[in-house]
Amino acid sequence: MTGRARGLSAYIAVTAAYWAFMLTDGALRMLVLLHFHRLGFSPVQLAYLFVLYEIAGMVTNLSAGWIAARFGLTSTLYAGLAIQVAALIALSQLDPAWTLGVSVAFVMLVQGASGIAKDLAKMSSKSAVKILAPTESGGLFRWVAVLTGSKNAVKGLGFLLGAALLATLGFSWAVLAMAAALAAILLAVLVAMPSGLPKGRKGTKFSEVFSKSAKVNWLSAARVFLFAARDVWFVVGIPIYFYAVLSDGTEAGNRAAFFMIGTFMAVWTILYGAVQAGAPRLLRASTRSEADLIGEARRWAWLLFTVPAVLTLTALVSAQPTAWLTAVLIVGLLAFGAVFAVNSSLHSYLILAFTKSERVTMDVGFYYMANAGGRLAGTILSGLTYQVGGLPLMLATATAMVAFSAMAAGRLRDDINPALP
Repeated sequence: MTGRARGLSAYIAVTAAYWAFMLTDGALRMLVLLHFHRLGFSPVQLAYLFVLYEIAGMVTNLSAGWIAARFGLTSTLYAGLAIQVAALIALSQLDPAWTLGVSVAFVMLVQGASGIAKDLAKMSSKSAVKILAPTESGGLFRWVAVLTGSKNAVKGLGFLLGAALLATLGFSWAVLAMAAALAAILLAVLVAMPSGLPKGRKGTKFSEVFSKSAKVNWLSAARVFLFAARDVWFVVGIPIYFYAVLSDGTEAGNRAAFFMIGTFMAVWTILYGAVQAGAPRLLRASTRSEADLIGEARRWAWLLFTVPAVLTLTALVSAQPTAWLTAVLIVGLLAFGAVFAVNSSLHSYLILAFTKSERVTMDVGFYYMANAGGRLAGTILSGLTYQVGGLPLMLATATAMVAFSAMAAGRLRDDINPALP
């Protein structure tokens, strides 16, 4: 095989492993959210279930970048898949007879392990693109857009899968089925992974993880607020709002609500992934410079700001849940997803464009630590703002977060000093 063919084969294998992981990740999130909401958890309590998941992601991204630089990208990819299998098996042991405190603590710990697994797999997959992608005619942007977009489409299917499995198999059997499927994927990847990924560099210091690039740091700041803006409504608030509107309280009504919520979350995430994958064509990336795409990142950030701002005003006008409000929310959040996807795709390209191959895992790890920090803030605020102020406060918080992200992106300049003093 030529070097290019080996690189493509390795890219396909990494992408397939990442797809399998994200399918279970999306399903697991929906299973936990809907199962514990049905048990009577408040929005804030539901948010707590995911807090350790995001904290673990922040810590993991920092250390995983160093581990991959030291021991190789395949080691972190395999570890991520294996830890997720173990987390799923552990979660299947959840006992309804346990007290509330014990159940919450157990699920938080398992979710923490899942957060470690997710960010090991993510960092490995995204870093691999920098190593494997062709450099000509916007090849890097195309490859990272396909990986990220397809991953989110698969995660969207995971949301639908999780809701369907909960309604048909029940919680424990659904989780065990996912563990068995992911274990089979892990074995296949262990056997079939082609060469092409770096094996690691001895002597890499942990202190190298922290970036001295002003571009990387401002982009990471923009990423924090971008993902906080999404998760402040995505994680708890909107699913619980839709459950309140759609369920009539009967068992059949609950099942129907599960399917409809899972379908919306799936459609939103699949749309998001499709737009991400198509972002290079939308932005004509093959004919544009890095400076042009930095300018696009600033413009699309402010375009995104308008969507939650309009939804906030709509929620303030309509004090009570109505069919009209629900319809506006669905259309508005789908529009948010499309514009958000372009922003996210630009960020994912720019972090790889800003870094160098020899420190790609560390810069990507630092950047995704910021990503996890944004998700953590959004997760906490999702339960808190919805419980305290309902839809208007939740959507207003998302609007403010997008504004902060746009201001951070505004500090990106093509002629910016590449290193901080």
